[in-house]
Amino acid sequence: MKFLSQAWVAVAAITLVSCASTDKTHPLTRDNTPYISAEQAADRSQRVSNVHYELDFKLSGSAEFSATSKVRFQLSDTLSPLTLDLNKARITELLINGTKVYPNYNGSYLTLNPRLLVSGENLVQVSFVRPHSTNGEGLHRFEDPVDGRVYLYSHFEPAAAQQMFAVFDQPDLKASYKVKVTAPADWHVVTTTRESSINAEGDMRVWDFPETPLLSPYNFSLHAGPYQVWQSSDARYPMRLFARQSIADKVTPEDWFRYTALGLEYFEQYFGIPYPFKKYDQLLVPDFLYGAMENAAAITFSESSFVSSGEMSLAQKQSLAGVIMHEMAHQWFGDLVTMKWWNGLWLNESFASLMGTMALAKIPEFSHAWQSFYAGGKQRAYTLDSLVTTHPIEVPVPTSGNAFDNIDAITYQKGAASLRQLSILLGEEPFRRGVSAYLKQYSYRNATLDDFIGSLAQAAGRDLTQWTRDWLYQPGVNSIEAEFSCEGGQISHFALRQSAPAEYPVLREQKVQVALFDADRHGLHRDRVVNVIFKGERTEVPALVGRHCPKLVYPNYQDWGYVKVNLDPRSFDTARSQLSRTEDPLLRAMLWQSLWDSVTDGKLPLQDFLATALINAPQEKDLQLSTQIIGKLQSSAFYLQSANKGRGSFADKGLRALSQMSLRRAMESRGDKELQGRWFDAYISLAYGGEAIDHLNDLLDGASRVQGLEIDQDRRWDIIARLNRLDALGAERRVREELIKDNSDSGQKSAIRARVQRPDGSIKRQWLSKIAAGSEPFPKLRVAMANLYQPEQGLLANASSDERLAMLPELDAKGPVFARSAAALIPGDCSQQGVDVLSRYIDSKPALSSGMHRALLEARQMQQRCVKVLSALPN
Repeated sequence: MKFLSQAWVAVAAITLVSCASTDKTHPLTRDNTPYISAEQAADRSQRVSNVHYELDFKLSGSAEFSATSKVRFQLSDTLSPLTLDLNKARITELLINGTKVYPNYNGSYLTLNPRLLVSGENLVQVSFVRPHSTNGEGLHRFEDPVDGRVYLYSHFEPAAAQQMFAVFDQPDLKASYKVKVTAPADWHVVTTTRESSINAEGDMRVWDFPETPLLSPYNFSLHAGPYQVWQSSDARYPMRLFARQSIADKVTPEDWFRYTALGLEYFEQYFGIPYPFKKYDQLLVPDFLYGAMENAAAITFSESSFVSSGEMSLAQKQSLAGVIMHEMAHQWFGDLVTMKWWNGLWLNESFASLMGTMALAKIPEFSHAWQSFYAGGKQRAYTLDSLVTTHPIEVPVPTSGNAFDNIDAITYQKGAASLRQLSILLGEEPFRRGVSAYLKQYSYRNATLDDFIGSLAQAAGRDLTQWTRDWLYQPGVNSIEAEFSCEGGQISHFALRQSAPAEYPVLREQKVQVALFDADRHGLHRDRVVNVIFKGERTEVPALVGRHCPKLVYPNYQDWGYVKVNLDPRSFDTARSQLSRTEDPLLRAMLWQSLWDSVTDGKLPLQDFLATALINAPQEKDLQLSTQIIGKLQSSAFYLQSANKGRGSFADKGLRALSQMSLRRAMESRGDKELQGRWFDAYISLAYGGEAIDHLNDLLDGASRVQGLEIDQDRRWDIIARLNRLDALGAERRVREELIKDNSDSGQKSAIRARVQRPDGSIKRQWLSKIAAGSEPFPKLRVAMANLYQPEQGLLANASSDERLAMLPELDAKGPVFARSAAALIPGDCSQQGVDVLSRYIDSKPALSSGMHRALLEARQMQQRCVKVLSALPN
């Protein structure tokens, strides 16, 4: 380390001696990785308090940045060494309480010599140089291929702040941050607070920012670059929006500002607490790992999720507004009040998902938000909760490296649905009062699940111990079914029967609405709705005795409960015959879902579902429900593609029918721009056969068109990807030609998506080699991994299955971010042989992370489900 002076050497001996006696097997001794255990973090937070950071960054846009971190803190004792996190840096100077020392540094954290620390206030100053991150964590660097401009943004959750500055990287050591940044003169710099001054320094500018309120490290952020900026004063707080200059013409700032202003007004009223920060900045950034991130007052959003080449559809606007609301809820619940440790991450996300949907439903054009919640994330939660890898909502998190192991639809949507059910059980106003009390009591502090539940229990005047035990600490999803009998045309007996999986037999208490319907040739007619609190295995409902004998009973009307509905035989038959004549769109959505659940549960053959769908789907006019139906049709196509045995087979005929029906719906819906666009996009994904290939080529060349529809750049890439997947003549040439027209970042990634989907073994081997070697930037490898093998490419997939399984440990070792994408490479060809291959691999107990092991178990179970569905298909 040539940057170290000789004066450090004497202190180095003291440092090494003081650490040499440390017991390496002691649970509080760290393991040289960047991750800290729950016990180690708890010990550090007991010793450290009153933390303040002074951060000075020198940013040039080059591959590296330099910085100095001054960390001031109170220390309760000097009985043992203290670690300070800093990842993969080249340290140029270290001062501990004014003494220059040689750093005891392992590339993950500094071990501070206790002889140089004092009981009381300490100051540690670290100067260093570090490469920018390129995987979406830390201080990420992106160079725009369109104009060469460089953009930086930070992402720290769960524990990546250490990739940008020296820090106690754990949520319960909240701190204030005072920031100074030297950056090129044409750059903007954004952090939690607005700058107090900007001064010229040669061809650079120096930005000074005032001290922030107390924040956990993962809620702090820094972003810099020549961003395009829009401003608005339509809310009580100044709002700004940032994006790369080369995509600025694709951004509609008026939508962003409108939704943001509505959200700020809604949440201030609901929480009874003013917005905690003085401004509201939002940044669209490239290569982002997730949809968005709730950095305090400087929220980041994924470009790929919220920027499109054409006019934003209603669905895209709903997605944007919903995510804005979700991240805004975090400004109170997550940033103002923060969990103590990562086991509380579910509560942050569940609560934000609940509140985001509540706020979204208040915007007139998104009044269907709860229907979208039901058909989307809630169904993903039901699916995950039915797998062998299901887990409780609240789970222990042993280290910061495991923080995202269980971040999934159970954490987000099951948690949100559970909290919604609790608000219905307690009453919406007592629930709101409890939330407000919690936020007020723990403002700028850390809190636990017990603190939150205690606030709700006190507001509602109810003991929630049993509810918490059943809902938050027990996995699995319950099912309910109406059980009734009729005499003389009237109900003589009515009960709700609740069941649970044998592995997780807990029976929960829920409040639902039970609805009775009659039916005739004009459709379903609602007869009666009653509120029922059910618990245990059986709940009698005497209020329905004596009512007219129904043709259909739906025991979770309006979707209050988190529970799967098993339709009784009479109701099931009525649902199949009355789908298109059911007036209530949410009820239609639930009936469609019941039919699809019957397919995946093995109770209804896929061919029977398709027969019903092909008759009823063309009659559906509701946009949200059409989206849900399209999703079922695409899932059906997955099964058919896996089973396809060539021209004339049932699967071949089914795929052609789906292709033709989706195109017909797109053509027939030209009076409804949103619905037409939805069905046309479905057609692209379902296009199959020679006629469809010819039509897609004609659409690209302008030789054919769908009246009323625009083929924008995003759709052009979707069509090109589909043509390559179908191995259409000239499809590979189209990728090269389109890339000349659109060499943007999204264009380059779209080209990769198209190429790797080709049924070409040499292309797939080439990309497997790149993935193993890491020879392409991670954002591009991520696209390749997600698209490499398609369900109809079974022979190609089988040819590399052993190779991919052998690669998994090495890919898994690249860290959680890489491993989550690498899970897409797990083999699966929807055959019993494929199930057996995975079983043998799992039984061999390879050295894998818990997250990768879970992905293997889920892949095997989904293959088993696929085999079961296909076993009932005709040839």
